[in-house]
Amino acid sequence: MGQNVINTDTFLVCGLGNLGQYCVSVLKEFGVKVNAIEAVNPQNWEIPGLPDVIDNLVIGDCCQPKILEQAEIRHCQAILMVTSDERVNIAGAFAARSLNPDVRLVIRSSQENLNDLLSVSLGNFVAFEATQLPAKSFALAALGSETAGFFTLENHFLKVMAIVIDAGHHWRNRLQLHEINTGHRRILTHNRAGETLAQTFYQWDADVPLFPGDIITYIEVTENLVSRSQRPVKNIQQLWQTFFQAITRTNLRDQLTQFWAESSQTRRVVFMSCLVMVSLFLCGAFLYKLQYPQLSWQEALNVSLILSLGGYGDIFGGIEHSFPISWWLHLFSISQTVAGTVFVGILYAVMTERILAARFQFSVRRLPIPRSDHVVLIGLGRVGKLVAHLLQELKQPLIGVHAHNLDPSLLLPMPLIVGNIKNVLQKVNLSTAKSVVVVTDDEVTNLEIALMTHAANPKACIVIRTVDPRFSQNIARLLPYARVLGVYELAAEAFVGAAFGENILNLFRLNNQTTLVTEYQIQTNDTLNGQLLAEIAYGYGVVPILHARNSQRTPKFMPSDDIRLVVGDRLVVLATIEGLQRVERGTMLPRQFLVRVEKAVSQEAIFEGAALISRISGCDMYLARTLMNQLPGTLQYPLYKHQAHRLVNELTKCQVLAHILEE
Repeated sequence: MGQNVINTDTFLVCGLGNLGQYCVSVLKEFGVKVNAIEAVNPQNWEIPGLPDVIDNLVIGDCCQPKILEQAEIRHCQAILMVTSDERVNIAGAFAARSLNPDVRLVIRSSQENLNDLLSVSLGNFVAFEATQLPAKSFALAALGSETAGFFTLENHFLKVMAIVIDAGHHWRNRLQLHEINTGHRRILTHNRAGETLAQTFYQWDADVPLFPGDIITYIEVTENLVSRSQRPVKNIQQLWQTFFQAITRTNLRDQLTQFWAESSQTRRVVFMSCLVMVSLFLCGAFLYKLQYPQLSWQEALNVSLILSLGGYGDIFGGIEHSFPISWWLHLFSISQTVAGTVFVGILYAVMTERILAARFQFSVRRLPIPRSDHVVLIGLGRVGKLVAHLLQELKQPLIGVHAHNLDPSLLLPMPLIVGNIKNVLQKVNLSTAKSVVVVTDDEVTNLEIALMTHAANPKACIVIRTVDPRFSQNIARLLPYARVLGVYELAAEAFVGAAFGENILNLFRLNNQTTLVTEYQIQTNDTLNGQLLAEIAYGYGVVPILHARNSQRTPKFMPSDDIRLVVGDRLVVLATIEGLQRVERGTMLPRQFLVRVEKAVSQEAIFEGAALISRISGCDMYLARTLMNQLPGTLQYPLYKHQAHRLVNELTKCQVLAHILEE
């Protein structure tokens, strides 16, 4: 696991395209050794100075064991296969696994089903599609609203909000900032009007009041379940178990009953027609085999099939039969032909109806174009379709623009204009649009469209997709009013986080930096094992949003700071790349605050105060009781600021007077 104390600090990046170069750059921020493999010696580096930080660059095919050996694969903690060729990435993953059974495999691949199978076969494996990871960042940038991020976790919808407090906001009645935190909400950052946005969590004072103009970002979980498609069965044994359970008599009967109840009249007729045809076919083959033993089963089945498809004349077309046949079998053959003709006609009619219905769908009138306050999505490739889906989930009025026709079966129900993008912009009500998201594969086209958009609607929020980092920087300087998002820059941090073993569940942009939703499974030698959530949160600068014991079925959202992690626990946090780095190294921020306890009003308060001190601070109970029995005194156990503030508040509630001292 990535949160473990690592024994080696060597990582291997295969493929030094844009994504690979960003991965190297982010890895070096962790202070680890980074080797790389590239098919040809790169002539142009997108990130200046990057060749100087690569510890060992090998030129060759990363699928070849010899090349992997030269790149020290046997000593690597993880290998990132991020070439633009998925076949090379998968082949390289197998080669790397054969040379190092323990290496962490992180590959770039969009084959979801294949990735699930490879995860089972290879183990210690994760795969991402780089161009699709940042789709939510584009959707969120287009909203131009308070929503800074959203994702689903354990069938719950979590959203990250950034709000500006005005004079009429209901939170203005709160006495202190920490009171905004609840069992389903956590504050992430707080800024006074005009201040620079906070780049790390917990840079806010718990006991300050709110003023108009303050900017609050927080994460909140809803209790409403979010419908999600079921993941495919990943285990072959589970697949067989599911199959055998499905064909048991009880399950089969229940499924047939449910099918019949939920089916339309047409589906019922088709089902009965198929059932009758199959029964007649099998019965006819059996009777002909019984009447004429010299016929093989293949010949008997062939005769029955011809009769079922209306081929009576092909067998009995002559005046005299070529073989003797009993009257009852002759009568059955006639009945089989008549029934087959009727039922085949029914099937042909239904199929014709479906084909015509599908044909007429091509000419169905498109949905009307929104007139105002809508999002214009330009470019409906893989990223564009994902962005469209997310915007529709958020109930945003939307219109798509694409250069050429697309398969209607792959499109979402949305207004769409097809043609030369520069010429059709006048048809999308650009002057009244809320946002314009430009995600075509051509960066120059994206820039040109952004300039045209700003000229037509200076108030619109413009979001531009880029790939080249230097091009991104130039555009950002040229268009300060636009949101310029580099696809590979956003995705690289997720790849690197996964290389350390973390399970990156999601990512979003908050205060101009990437925030990762990261899952940990606690093991014996983890840097998180045995620590309080307060120590993890404030020491590493991450925000715990979900915790579950190994024995618990229902996880706890926004868990208490007092929980101490043990082996087998599951923890999900919000973290920046710096936070992940601190967790990986086990490097905690210093504790700079002490708690001074002045007095307690009763013996009961002394007892409760000792229990509170031990539980919230994590110190030994003996130390806490000794302090409470020798008041006044200072707890000689340094705490983090928010941890100390909470301890003082809880002590006050049980009638113990205390305050905070800074070391």
